[in-house]
Amino acid sequence: MKKDNKFKYKDLEKQVKEFLNKNPKKNYSYKQVITQLRIKDKKTKRAIKSVLVALSKEKFKAYHKKKSTIIDSQNKTIIGKVDYVNARYAFIQTEEFEEDVYIKAENLKYALDDDTVKVVLLPQNRRGSRIEGRVVEIITRYRDEFVGRVETAQNHAFVVPDFKKMHYDIFIPLPNLNKSKKDDKVLVKIVKWPSHDKNPEGEVIKNLGASGENNAEIHSIMAEFGLPFDFPEKVLTASEKIENIISDQEITRRRDFRNVTTFTIDPEDAKDFDDALSIKKLPGGNFEIGIHIADVTHYVKEKTVLDEEAYERGTSVYLVDRTIPMLPERLSNELCSLRPNEDKLTFSAVFELDNKAKIIKEWFGKTIIHSDRRFTYQEAQERIEQLTGDFNKELVQLNELALKLKVERFMRGAINFETTEVKFKLDENGRAIELVPKERKDAHRMIEEFMLMANKRVAEFVYGMKKGKVKNTFVYRTHDYPNPEKLQAFSIFAKKFGHELQVTEGAISNSLNNLIEDIQGQPEQNVLQTLAIRSMAKARYTTEAKGHFGLAFRHYSHFTSPIRRFPDMMVHRLLFHYLNQGSSPEQEKYEKMCEHASEMEKRSSDSERASIKYKQAEYLQSMVGDTFEGIVSGITEWGIYVEMTETHCEGMVRLADIKGDYYSFDEGNYRIIGNNTGRVITLGDDVSVKILRTDINRRIIDLQLIQ
Repeated sequence: MKKDNKFKYKDLEKQVKEFLNKNPKKNYSYKQVITQLRIKDKKTKRAIKSVLVALSKEKFKAYHKKKSTIIDSQNKTIIGKVDYVNARYAFIQTEEFEEDVYIKAENLKYALDDDTVKVVLLPQNRRGSRIEGRVVEIITRYRDEFVGRVETAQNHAFVVPDFKKMHYDIFIPLPNLNKSKKDDKVLVKIVKWPSHDKNPEGEVIKNLGASGENNAEIHSIMAEFGLPFDFPEKVLTASEKIENIISDQEITRRRDFRNVTTFTIDPEDAKDFDDALSIKKLPGGNFEIGIHIADVTHYVKEKTVLDEEAYERGTSVYLVDRTIPMLPERLSNELCSLRPNEDKLTFSAVFELDNKAKIIKEWFGKTIIHSDRRFTYQEAQERIEQLTGDFNKELVQLNELALKLKVERFMRGAINFETTEVKFKLDENGRAIELVPKERKDAHRMIEEFMLMANKRVAEFVYGMKKGKVKNTFVYRTHDYPNPEKLQAFSIFAKKFGHELQVTEGAISNSLNNLIEDIQGQPEQNVLQTLAIRSMAKARYTTEAKGHFGLAFRHYSHFTSPIRRFPDMMVHRLLFHYLNQGSSPEQEKYEKMCEHASEMEKRSSDSERASIKYKQAEYLQSMVGDTFEGIVSGITEWGIYVEMTETHCEGMVRLADIKGDYYSFDEGNYRIIGNNTGRVITLGDDVSVKILRTDINRRIIDLQLIQ
């Protein structure tokens, strides 16, 4: 079917039947059917559901109405990944169904979280009931190493895993403890998988230190997420062999910006500086703005050990007390870092802007710069506000242009998500002693706007190099349109606070921005903003030339941080290749690299979140018994999550611990209801809570609701 084709019902029914008859042994979700038939218009998409329901009555296929899933009722087997929710049950995630398949723990065949399994579907008791199954084969184990705390007995020991979705303790024969003792944090490898009601058996392969100590806990997070502790010796050796000499021949191949006013603006504790700004006023009154990015790929060549290590890591990881860099320090802090008063090799996006920040000309290519000054954000902000100090005129001018770029971006439909972030102040032992909110001011937003402009224009430049449908292979950063069902649910919830949200495709961006503006400073601000973000799709790397919904850009890439992100290195290489009239490389190769980069990005954000949770539990250890005001930030069938206003830390009140009633979870309305009293607690409610306990090992904070 082509994009704008409209079909009568019988024609559509015929199309679907023909498609399913060609694939009699395969099962498809509703979304897969419309994708395979290339249906684009909304009216035909809606009609597909009616066709599938009608076909199910003809016993053409069984149609699972609840989640629009087509299933085969004859002992159908599927393959999927385990999401081990709690000790009682798990779900199997599969591309075949929109709805996850429910599995009772006793039917898991000892599969663990993220394992790939084969599942046989069980007969459904009634039409519309959830799909249930039983694991018949474990195809691949996702992990065989876990971090946990040692518990000892007279003749054996156990490791209690930190990972919340590992619901078995790991049995350790005493010889396998390898000198570890009670309450040590260890990395354990499973050597025998569970069977017949037994626990998995393991061997300690690394002792991380005494439980509760900062290094032990951070190392346990690193081990849990598979983060590297060190660079391999061959990688360090390769980095040390790179010469720090810029030849005259190399300079002649580059555009020279060494005599143009240039500076970097970074956090106070930054050690690597991968972007710099230059500004020059042109004779006609316009401004030449240079966005200069460290030329990492000049030093890191493809198919070298440095390149392979950077690819595997994918990104630098920023835990609370340390950075796990993508590149060795020789590169990240020395050769590639745009340090002041040094000649540095860069890859630049240079724009001529008029007074309204409209792009008159643009140029992309290799350059050499000499940074005049290293500013912290605070120093740059002082010059913008006070109009005094070195380079204050240049900073004020850059800020004025950035503000105009921002206004234009929001007029096009960009969404203004700015969440409150906090930073831990640590003592000499790495212990959290204070929480400090991170301030975002004009200096931060100024840098952000110019980086966004460079990323956007690089993507659009490459996309526009070839006319027609076939485009050059490139690495894009995409952000899909939000899930309509999630948006609708969020709209209904926002209405309870008196906020109207338009969820139609053309109106959602402006409506969301109006909502975010309206809730500034209101009690419901954090909850509504968090829910709005959750309703959005996840950004990812791909070679598909799609747009970025949140930024309202038709095309977008990551060009500005190659010291800490491998996709930026890919972008640099491809852009330079095309600037030198290179032909388009194989798309599939780059798509696989994009998938890996997206996975590494998720691993990074998950581990960063785990380190924050650990520090929150540690910080609140001394406050057990204290009472705080908070707001209900999440509701599940087992408890309500509360974000404490003063500390910005989140803990959980277990439903079983709420005295005076038994509470039921009303998922559709984000609330719990007391069965006897009828008391309702809803997402966004103001509550008072007392800290009951903190558990550093599991990184959780238990709260008690104050009646």
